[in-house]
Amino acid sequence: MQASPRSEFVHLHVHSEFSLLDGMGKVPQLVSAAREQGMSALALTDHGSMYGAMNFYLEARRQEIKPIVGCEVYVAARAMDKKEGRRDQSSTHLTLLAENETGYRNLIGMVSRAHLEGFYYRPRIDLDLLAAHSDGIVCLSGCPSSEVSQRIRQGNNESALELAASYREMFGRDRFFIEVMNHGLDFERQLNVGLLDIAKRLDAPLVGTQDVHYVRREDHDAHDALLCIGTKSRVADADRMRMQGQYHLAGPEEMAQVLAEFPNAFENTALVAERCDLQLDLGRISLPQVDLPAGRTAAEHLRELAFEGLSERRPGHSP
Repeated sequence: MQASPRSEFVHLHVHSEFSLLDGMGKVPQLVSAAREQGMSALALTDHGSMYGAMNFYLEARRQEIKPIVGCEVYVAARAMDKKEGRRDQSSTHLTLLAENETGYRNLIGMVSRAHLEGFYYRPRIDLDLLAAHSDGIVCLSGCPSSEVSQRIRQGNNESALELAASYREMFGRDRFFIEVMNHGLDFERQLNVGLLDIAKRLDAPLVGTQDVHYVRREDHDAHDALLCIGTKSRVADADRMRMQGQYHLAGPEEMAQVLAEFPNAFENTALVAERCDLQLDLGRISLPQVDLPAGRTAAEHLRELAFEGLSERRPGHSP
């Protein structure tokens, strides 16, 4: 599939219904909307999961849109094996995109371990896991809930610079971008001043995103009701979580206006899309090779392992 031309805008931060009780857009609708607006590529970056990745990949290919498979991962406050009360309850966000099959495998490996080993309120990774699986992945510094952004919002700009520099070293100059958003919110304006300063001091490229949580502008109220379900609140509650601003799949003309003040942030979305060229060999069964104990068939070994697991979970039960 041909890469996106650089004069084009590509959405690189998109949540579907697989961002449970947070995203509302169905995969076919998101892909169709991108195609109708003349886009030739689209990313999917659901929160902490890749449940929709294969559906998205196949649907995008069907509609002749280049799929960019990613994930907005949760990064543990300390390490993913730390699970101590409020200290480890909070986590920050980071936007990761698979550049190729190596990156895709690294991404699904990290997300799997986040659920199996790092889960504490949310499926979490940590910087050690990220560093060990950074090959083939493009990293965007993240939304206002990323650690870089959080440090800026807390007034720790130098600390934010150090963290961004460590990401650039981890991924390389060509695979790390400072992510900027503009939903018309006051805190975003202040945050973006800090992000622009970091980009300038690191000579790191900007990339502009819209934090897409639904397809059309008019879906805002329905999405607000969905957030109430997820947060166990009522629409009429004064003090509840709200997403101020618009979080729809905006067209290129609208995004050109939104990102006008950020140098090359619009154009760099297509540059990232060019880098991300995931080609999956589907229809072929790919199973790992297993070393069998001497004198055991695969069926016999599987049966032994199954009953070992049963005895651990249900003591006293045996074949």
